Amino acid sequence: MTPMDNVARSGPDPQVVKQAISWALRLRNNRANVRLRAQCEHWRAAHLDHELAWQRVQALQQELSSQLTAIPGAHRALENSAQGLGRRQALKLLSGVVLLGSAAWISRDLTGWQRWTSDLATATGERRSIQLPDGTRLQLNTDSAVDLDFNPQQRLITLLRGEILVTCGAAASTPLLVKTRHGLLEGIDGRFAVRQDSECTRLSVVSGNVVIHSPHQADGLSTQVHAGQNYLVSQTQATLVPPLDMDISAWADGLIVTRAMRLADFLAEVGRYRHGYLGCSADVADLRLSGVFRLEDTDKLLAILPQTLPVQVRYRTRWWVSLERSV
Repeated sequence: MTPMDNVARSGPDPQVVKQAISWALRLRNNRANVRLRAQCEHWRAAHLDHELAWQRVQALQQELSSQLTAIPGAHRALENSAQGLGRRQALKLLSGVVLLGSAAWISRDLTGWQRWTSDLATATGERRSIQLPDGTRLQLNTDSAVDLDFNPQQRLITLLRGEILVTCGAAASTPLLVKTRHGLLEGIDGRFAVRQDSECTRLSVVSGNVVIHSPHQADGLSTQVHAGQNYLVSQTQATLVPPLDMDISAWADGLIVTRAMRLADFLAEVGRYRHGYLGCSADVADLRLSGVFRLEDTDKLLAILPQTLPVQVRYRTRWWVSLERSV
């Protein structure tokens, strides 16, 4: 896979977004046209980028609509302006509004640049393993990126995005450090997983010990984390949390191993390894499942769920999948 392949996967091309906007506007002005709706469905199903662009435009339209509703008279003024113009001019007016928001949406959402400017990176569904110069084993989970700074003065892994699994040896002359946006972690002869989310970093220690050095903790003290413990590190504190309902390191072997895990949480995890939307209806979200599931083909993984749970898998398109209660 080339760096440009990774960039292509980071989000739909702006031209595709414009096509999605065109479809949305045509359907808006021809709500009763069944044939046009079918043509749009065919366009969406033709390529992943088409479906992603369509979902973004739909979400953006809802967001803009809610924002305009909050401003007295704004939404009606926009509609009246569109109705007062010719059809082509009206489409340009509404397209301009949506395109403005879409540009902001795209610039906010595109993170593909991290995949080819970072030292190591993986695409969605990809995992990677590498041995560092000091013998440390570094494994990257799906959609992850890191920078490395190894020299006689320091051994530093900066997690830019996603999740890593680190296996390190006994302490050397310089400590092995993992930096996230929420704190600094020091690995001590062991194995540990680090996952960086928007609000916090999750640290799970499989073996050995890890020290959390968080500059944001009020007392300025470090936290010693032992094998079997899980911590959430935020901008203000490091908090011990209960054991997870899944094996924290199984992904390194291409597996998800669950223990009475909520279906909604399970699908959120599986969704990290595939493109598009994956979710479930509210009436099955709290169903529990335990087992060992292979990540190499998530469609096959989903297909076996109805064998153990009262659910059915519905494909709206290849990239829009939901689980609902079976009838």
